[in-house]
Amino acid sequence: MDSAVSDPHNGSTEAGGPANVTTRPPSTPEGIALAYGSLLLMALLPIFFGSLRSVRCARGKNASDMPETITSRDAARFPIIASCTLLGLYLFFKIFSQEYINLLLSMYFFVLGILALSHTISPFMNKFFPANFPNRQYQLLFTQGSGENKEEIVNYEFDTKDLVCLGLSSIVGVWYLLRKHWIANNLFGLAFSLNGVELLHLNNVSTGCILLGGLFIYDVFWVFGTNVMVTVAKSFEAPIKLVFPQDLLEKGLEADNFAMLGLGDIVIPGIFIALLLRFDISLKKNTHTYFYTSFAAYIFGLGLTISIMHIFKHAQPALLYLVPACIGFPILVALAKGEVTEMFSYEESNPKDPTAVTESKDATEASASKKQEKKEK
Repeated sequence: MDSAVSDPHNGSTEAGGPANVTTRPPSTPEGIALAYGSLLLMALLPIFFGSLRSVRCARGKNASDMPETITSRDAARFPIIASCTLLGLYLFFKIFSQEYINLLLSMYFFVLGILALSHTISPFMNKFFPANFPNRQYQLLFTQGSGENKEEIVNYEFDTKDLVCLGLSSIVGVWYLLRKHWIANNLFGLAFSLNGVELLHLNNVSTGCILLGGLFIYDVFWVFGTNVMVTVAKSFEAPIKLVFPQDLLEKGLEADNFAMLGLGDIVIPGIFIALLLRFDISLKKNTHTYFYTSFAAYIFGLGLTISIMHIFKHAQPALLYLVPACIGFPILVALAKGEVTEMFSYEESNPKDPTAVTESKDATEASASKKQEKKEK
């Protein structure tokens, strides 16, 4: 998820292979346009629907759907942790057999992918179940300690419908495990992206700026400064990137000349866009100005990334273009509307932290009390 690379493979030689041997014929302009357009569309879907689902998630009371709140401290640490993880993977691929590493990773992402895809399709599948479907409730609960010191480790609630979704997702998982087909890869990748946007919540706009700013530097350094990220992206056989063949028109579903987009380029801007949607709703103006502005900014930034990548025939750090667009456009709108203070003072509490929730309620009540006093005066 933290491997954020957009990389076309267009009529190039394999790394380390003979310079006079061309492994793939150049893709047609139609094939390239189809591949880039499809990547753009696939990137937009999890951001749009994940943002909408993040609103419901923030209001929900189901322990299994509680969001993870990212604080400013988490945001500052994230680029460092991501860099260490990326470098570690690079060294692993250099030292150990790539085949065995990818086998272990495939098993790991096989399990994660099934769970993510099941959670993604569950709301849609519920519409197809008949009213008399025998739906039973289940709860998976793991605790630590006893008495007053008992602490919940896992508290997951599910029902029979969820088990059906899990079974359907397992079919895709087996397909991915056996064939590594690009469609199965994309189904898992889209599920990971949508779940990330839905369940990872920034606590305020400042935290979002810290996270995006840090990963802006991270992305530029590891793509332009070294070959680490591109090497890992090409070696890593796991659904951490969306891919689409540029030779689909020539070879059909067995095409193998892929353009790719890292999931980090979707999820990281996506959680910021989702935050702005929740900020729009908090304003209670029945408009989604900041959400649509940031969504349009993402389209502009990713479109610019693809254009420059196509012109220079080199992998591009997508966040180099996405971060200024996704932060800059909404702030300009806020300046024009005179709502910069409201934007940066908007705060979301951690639903898993009772203290934070209580403090948030107290602050809200205090604000409401002050407004009432002013009206009375």
